[in-house]
Amino acid sequence: MKTTIPSLIAVRAARLFALVVLVIAIGIPGSVMLMASAANAQEARSAASMAALKDKTAKLGAPKIDGTEVVGNKSAPVLYFGSTKMNNNFTIVDEVAKEGGPGMQATLFVKAGVQQARGTVSEEYIRVATTVRLPDTRRAVGTALGSPALDSIRAGEPYYGEVDVLGKAYITRYEPIKDASGETIGAYFVGYKK
Repeated sequence: MKTTIPSLIAVRAARLFALVVLVIAIGIPGSVMLMASAANAQEARSAASMAALKDKTAKLGAPKIDGTEVVGNKSAPVLYFGSTKMNNNFTIVDEVAKEGGPGMQATLFVKAGVQQARGTVSEEYIRVATTVRLPDTRRAVGTALGSPALDSIRAGEPYYGEVDVLGKAYITRYEPIKDASGETIGAYFVGYKK
């Protein structure tokens, strides 16, 4: 049997095509697995920071609200863990952010009732201790929690996912802070820039 050059080229092209198909077939699931493992690593990173934030505050005592004071440019309820006031106290959020590594941010929010027109009261969650910075580099205390996490926290549920935090995309975890009666009085936040 005599082999011609065109038939050799056809055989080699078929083998090359099969090799490319095999590489793609292996590569796509492999890429997905690598992306999933990167997502899991990111999830583990934010989960560890959230656990640290909750652990450090729990060691101080039960959460409660008592009184009001100015944070940033807003009057807000004062959030305590035990006898330690959290408003304008950055020790714990700074520790958690540092331990969480590059880009990690941490915040404690307190629930506040806001008087609206026509006598109605709505609730918002105000940053009282945070590592998140405004564009002018001041801490973003006094700023409010936004969507999409707000609805989950109002419902007393955690929120995990990507959120725009003051104009920057973050991979986040928000969890409600509940007092001894089980009422949501604030929120924990950890996240890092995407």
